[in-house]
Amino acid sequence: MRIVELILDEDQEMAGIEAISVVENPAIEEDFIALKAEEIKLAEVSSEKRILMGALLIPNKPIYRRSGEDEYYIYFSKDTVLKASQMYLMKGNQNNSTLEHQYELSGLSLVESWIVEDEVHDKSRKYGMNVPIGTWMGTVKVNNSDVWENYVKTGKVKGFSIEGYFADKMERPQDNVGMSKEELEAQDIINKLTDLLKD
Repeated sequence: MRIVELILDEDQEMAGIEAISVVENPAIEEDFIALKAEEIKLAEVSSEKRILMGALLIPNKPIYRRSGEDEYYIYFSKDTVLKASQMYLMKGNQNNSTLEHQYELSGLSLVESWIVEDEVHDKSRKYGMNVPIGTWMGTVKVNNSDVWENYVKTGKVKGFSIEGYFADKMERPQDNVGMSKEELEAQDIINKLTDLLKD
């Protein structure tokens, strides 16, 4: 089965991530968590923060894809994850969101964005999310009551999925000469995955 690295072609106008979709089954297999406010009572009223936190892109994670009869895996390097996170914000796309990649949503905004840099002291760890170094994490504010009540609180959506335009870099590097540490890590993951697929 083919294994394809997706990269950002910065010369292409449409390159990068256009929107974040809230979905039932995220391809990166990481669920978000809904953060609720500590009970703050103001005139007998308590409110929720309506904030979702989760992984947006995980580096070197093989993601299964099928196009007709063609089956393959894609993955993103740490460098591509970092560039994608930066381009998303630089293009001002933080208010672009969809439901299951089909329906445009209003009232959802990416209000925090960061790359995990520490195994122990990252904010994601505080909330029990054990994602690898280099993961793009995001916090989305949900100012859409329909989405919050009928999709988030009911568990119909469980995670984030990105929508964007990437280019294929290569199927597999043929040798390791001149590869960075991140590329060697990705190559090791790809080799292990390929071996598993052969069994």
